[in-house]
Amino acid sequence: MNQTVLFSANGYVETEIAGVDEAGRGCLAGPVVAGACVLPAEYDLPGLNDSKQLKAKDREFLYDGIRAQAIAWSIGVSWPREIEAVNILEATFLAMSRAVRTLKTSPRFLRIDGDKTIPGYALRQEIPQEAVIKGDGTVPAISAASILAKTFRDRLMVKLAKRYPGYAISQHMGYGTKVHMEAIRQLGPSPIHRMTFRGVKPEKPAQQQASLF
Repeated sequence: MNQTVLFSANGYVETEIAGVDEAGRGCLAGPVVAGACVLPAEYDLPGLNDSKQLKAKDREFLYDGIRAQAIAWSIGVSWPREIEAVNILEATFLAMSRAVRTLKTSPRFLRIDGDKTIPGYALRQEIPQEAVIKGDGTVPAISAASILAKTFRDRLMVKLAKRYPGYAISQHMGYGTKVHMEAIRQLGPSPIHRMTFRGVKPEKPAQQQASLF
């Protein structure tokens, strides 16, 4: 299926616009990963959609197609120690800005999935931006960025699962599933866990109320 888009948001041509999205923001382990993608006016990416709505095999197929057909694509990563140091929102902005800054072409406009744009101090350059709520399912360039981020991160987490066995990371990709939470309780957190996240950081013992009797 060929798709042609001549013009897009705010008067910019589609080939001047980078879509940006992240994966792994809500996980207890592993990095937060951002994707940035500039699509050509014509592309053949059947089923392009929000990565969360796709099966893994479909994401893998589109991942290769996006990288082959995109004008430019890139990945940005923020690891757990950085997440702990600056908080997950700031780390997400850093990952997004790294993805944008390492694109092989400079976009003239950014469309960011969600309700927030990338702060200028993180982006380090002046590029007009637009936040698009649920953009990963409605804006093709954001959908492509979503697939890039999710697939890259999943592949990375499968590799990390071999380095840190016992947590079933390749099954849940670092999200707070029942199996994952139980593994943390039994084994303690690993070096790739986010120590400031609830469910990972040690809970303070409840203070007992003093009795008068």
